[in-house]
Amino acid sequence: MKGDAGGKMIIKSKLKWVGLVGLVLSALSLFTHFLLARYSYTEEGITEYQAITIFSWRPIFENADLSSNNKLYKRLWGPVRRLESLQPHAKPRAHYSVPVSESDRYIFVRIRGGFHEIRSSICDAVVIARLLNATLVIPEIQSTTSSKGISAQFKSFAYLYNEDQFMAALANDILVVKTLPKTLKGARRKKEIPSFKVLNSQSPYYYLHHVLPVLIRHSVVELVVSDGGCLQATLPPDLEEYQRLRCRVAFHALTFRQEVQELATKILHRLRAPGRPFIAYDPGMTRDALAYHGCAELFQDVHTELIQHRRLWMLKRGIVKGNLTVDSNAQRLNGSCPLMPEEIGIILRAYGYSWDTIIYISGGEVFGGQKKLIPFHAIFENVVDRTSLTTSWELNRIYGRETNLVDKYPKTPPSAEKEMRHEAWKTSGQRPRPLPPPPARPKSYHIEGWWGWVAESDNEPESTVIELRTNAHKLLWEAIDYMVCVEADVFVPGFDRDGKGRPNFASLVMGHRLYQSATAKSFRLDRKEIAKRMEEISDHLYEANHTWIKSVRSHLRESLLDRLTEESKASKSLSFLSFPVPECSCLRSESKGAFTSQLPAAIKVARSCPAWMGKDVVSRPGDKENEDDLDEDDSGPFGLFFRQSGGSSNRNNGGGGGRGGGEMMSSKEETQMEDQEEMDGGDR
Repeated sequence: MKGDAGGKMIIKSKLKWVGLVGLVLSALSLFTHFLLARYSYTEEGITEYQAITIFSWRPIFENADLSSNNKLYKRLWGPVRRLESLQPHAKPRAHYSVPVSESDRYIFVRIRGGFHEIRSSICDAVVIARLLNATLVIPEIQSTTSSKGISAQFKSFAYLYNEDQFMAALANDILVVKTLPKTLKGARRKKEIPSFKVLNSQSPYYYLHHVLPVLIRHSVVELVVSDGGCLQATLPPDLEEYQRLRCRVAFHALTFRQEVQELATKILHRLRAPGRPFIAYDPGMTRDALAYHGCAELFQDVHTELIQHRRLWMLKRGIVKGNLTVDSNAQRLNGSCPLMPEEIGIILRAYGYSWDTIIYISGGEVFGGQKKLIPFHAIFENVVDRTSLTTSWELNRIYGRETNLVDKYPKTPPSAEKEMRHEAWKTSGQRPRPLPPPPARPKSYHIEGWWGWVAESDNEPESTVIELRTNAHKLLWEAIDYMVCVEADVFVPGFDRDGKGRPNFASLVMGHRLYQSATAKSFRLDRKEIAKRMEEISDHLYEANHTWIKSVRSHLRESLLDRLTEESKASKSLSFLSFPVPECSCLRSESKGAFTSQLPAAIKVARSCPAWMGKDVVSRPGDKENEDDLDEDDSGPFGLFFRQSGGSSNRNNGGGGGRGGGEMMSSKEETQMEDQEEMDGGDR
């Protein structure tokens, strides 16, 4: 018996050792796997990748010369040197009084709308508080209140922005408090305080002669802002300091809360981990924008009906004027419709960006679904977005602790007593009169989503709590996209107007980039000109010739600088933040004489930078000559966007897209073809 017990103990001990050895081997296997993911063997030796990806994005690159001294690199990614003299300067320049004590006048603002409308409205609210010498209560964002299903740990404004930073940054401009005094809180709960439903672009005269007298009498007023801004974009010259106040709010005071900033920083780090620059692309294809501008027929599927349904809704409410049916192709040729992702892909390839360029798509889901992005993914291999660079845990973390919500259409089974009554009613014999109709049941649709009701009602169904919560989440998604787009090496907007015909998310991004770093490339595309170019090759999109590509490159180069003047006229009158220069900028003193003549007319009037900003040399004459040569350089892929299989071994997916098929040409082969083409002197 003792021998049997001893044998069992030995067996158990061996099993423990086997298990321990197995765990060690598993750990070694995982460690080896990560090493293999980080390093790869090439002919030149062992190559280290910059990051280990645990997301859906697996970057694929070809061995290209990415030296900053490369001529092609400078043209694609280099700074716009003619704007180097333009520097951000939003500090007060004249006598500017500082609030010394808390005012007995309070302005409470409730804001509705999307991300760009909220941002513009907050800036306007600060300016109005300064204009009326009142204390501003932290604005309430209607999309992020507790009734919308968001986490209880946030209070409206704090769901998106950092309250403490907002208050500290504006300490020398206005007084900001988190809540109304106790004496006024009760009046607000009882709805006894005067309220103004402010229309878009109200003048300072309106606030000084209509709102201020009421504010003086009642000590508090409530402003309800729902049209994306409550103060006109252009102010009189004597109120120029208020324009700079707008810049201080938008670009310094409005910082996102810590969790959002951390996640956006992680995404930027992951985008730059491969050691390459990247493009941020905002399609701007929202249902409201497409409906407002009459672009429904560009889809030719169920989305056309959805857009038309929305346009009908806008017509009934006077949001848009005109007919329900619009020639969408004419609108597209007129530049009134967004550029399709495929068109953006073609012009970027024509400019010289290779198939392995990293492109970040902002703005959430593109209206029309992933089908509209298929050609874009075929043209560029490394197309990513927020979801492919983050984990679900990281996204859920920024939402906070949210309660579980009930099902969209709750269905309670009938009680046994009701079933018995129903059976008794069936066998009760002849009836003296017909029974009333049964009560209405909640509608449910065979098609999931918000398109199931298109053919059944002229009105859209009310949003459920789940949908309201999703709308709040979208604000956080756009905040992340906003930070990524502002910091991108190149920004490309597909459309710059929203569902009310005003500047949208992309316009705010371009305004922020122009203020923060004017030299960063932001293509301000002329959609009418691009549509005309695309019509020229509509029968052979992927077989453009040398002349066509040169014309596209010329237009894109012009859009970096020459389009600034047109942009200042088209967008600034609708949204100051879309073009905050020259009010919030200055010119370097050393460079003013040398380069002012080359600046657009909208920027020439900028004042010289103060002495405390320094006198750094912006550009040497030799650098400027090199830049002129660079603009005339046309090295890069001409004509053939694709070639037959048998190309770069680094690409494991046969990514050819569209009508050309096969794989895209390598940079070396493209250069060889261009050299031969220039020797022959003919077009392809």
